[in-house]
Amino acid sequence: MVAVWDWENGEGLLGIDDPAEWDTAFERSADHLGTAVIGLAFNCPLEEASPRIVRAMHLPDHDQRGFAFTAAGTAARINGKLTPELYAALRAEGPGRRSIAGNAIDDTLDYVPFRDLPLWLKWWKVASKVLDKLETWRLEFTYAVGDAWRVLRRRG
Repeated sequence: MVAVWDWENGEGLLGIDDPAEWDTAFERSADHLGTAVIGLAFNCPLEEASPRIVRAMHLPDHDQRGFAFTAAGTAARINGKLTPELYAALRAEGPGRRSIAGNAIDDTLDYVPFRDLPLWLKWWKVASKVLDKLETWRLEFTYAVGDAWRVLRRRG
């Protein structure tokens, strides 16, 4: 049985398992390519899904680009690794809280063994842990000062 994908409203595209079908849809600039590339991440080998995920990261529609980065995170979760092209695409977007690649990078850091990460991502993991610890200390200090101030105001 040949599956027919509903490119107009996106239904069923999370189940797509045919990279050639995605390529055909890409050539005709179909809607929901980002959604479909998540399906490829779930249902195809990483080597087949990777180039399509990278292409979807450059789609003109911001939401569909976001889904492409979700697909990269999904690929990292499922495979415990990414391809060099996906690492390069994530690096080009950059890490950080405001980056469209932020969640995909976080998934990669969570699911790919540290020893298998590229050097730039190892540095980002270390830097983000240090920044998180500094933020924790800052908040703890702020709360302690606030608590002390409240106690002093009650005594006066």
